[in-house]
Amino acid sequence: MSVQPDPVTRQNEEDLDWTQLLDEYDYARPQRGELREGLIMHIEESGVLVSIGTKREGVIPAQDLRQMGEDFINSLKVGDTVQVYVQEPENRDGDLILSLSMVQVAKDWEVAEQLFHDGGITRCKVIGFNKGGLLVQFNRIRGFVPSSQVAQLHGRTAADERQQALQKMVNQEIPLKVIEVDRERNRLVLSERAATQEWRKAQKHRLLTELQPGDVLIGRVNQLTNFGAFIDLGGADGLAHISELSWQRVNHPREVLQPGQEVKVVVVEIDRERERIGLSIRQLQNNPWETIDQRYTLGQLVTGPVTNVTPFGAFVQVEEAVEGLIHASELDADPQAQPRDILQPGQIVTARVISLDRQRQRMGLSLRRIGENENEPAPTPTDTGEAEQPAQA
Repeated sequence: MSVQPDPVTRQNEEDLDWTQLLDEYDYARPQRGELREGLIMHIEESGVLVSIGTKREGVIPAQDLRQMGEDFINSLKVGDTVQVYVQEPENRDGDLILSLSMVQVAKDWEVAEQLFHDGGITRCKVIGFNKGGLLVQFNRIRGFVPSSQVAQLHGRTAADERQQALQKMVNQEIPLKVIEVDRERNRLVLSERAATQEWRKAQKHRLLTELQPGDVLIGRVNQLTNFGAFIDLGGADGLAHISELSWQRVNHPREVLQPGQEVKVVVVEIDRERERIGLSIRQLQNNPWETIDQRYTLGQLVTGPVTNVTPFGAFVQVEEAVEGLIHASELDADPQAQPRDILQPGQIVTARVISLDRQRQRMGLSLRRIGENENEPAPTPTDTGEAEQPAQA
């Protein structure tokens, strides 16, 4: 037969079990890395005692307080509520060690994790570099930007050039996107390349939405091609076709522009569906053809270099942005001869103006009429003598 404990003994056992449970499983048992609200109980030179709702008070060491600055320390008062970071739930002496300086660090990690999940962009100062990339300061956390995530570097960049480029970025503030957060390993990895792409995508959308034909902007030459120049408008590239670079003949954009050059442009076309922006540089320049008849008259002699020779004639540069055409029929030579047999690019010639059309921007020249009296009326030009200049490709 089993013996049942009397009621008093049973109650004592239950109280003992409950007391042991509290000792072993504190309801508010702190965990490393937690942020807690605490009440300042006592302030002394060795540290500050803070109650965070546990059976024993925690201590903020003096060395941690010094990191907060003298003004902050002097502002602390018994009874104040402060947020603390649990640095050690129990050290060798059984003390609960708290930190004020680590509160902001913990919050910085939370911000980093939020940026990682949201895909947001932040800006950080570059504080150093090594062979692998850039060191940046993310509030109170040190982050790392691998070389592969630096916008201006690519796989073909030589090692020496890479190190020079990274060194030049020290002390610069750059846009960054968080691509990895590992708080346990104290690892924060960021990307300038991803941030730049994201920013340019947003800027391009904004520009395509807001820009209108006729808007005048300042841009920077980004890339030169055979057919024109791509100009960075601050987040999106617009194309200035080779025919819109200058009033003078341009065989290649590098004749009038260079990468990195700052230029003023006017928007001439917006294609929002294809996400294209058409630009012009020459439309902001004075058009020499608007006053051409103030400087030249029919019968006048002009001198200049041959710029191009075609089967139907030769072009002569009369002034910087004005060319005249000597049609094949107006060459002073055998009618059967080809223009290229008579004139060569760069050759200096003197010709007579035989037609002038300001509206169509055409000037007809003649070599065979050089001997005519300049005071005599110029002959009426024929259709062949007024051959149009081909549009720039």
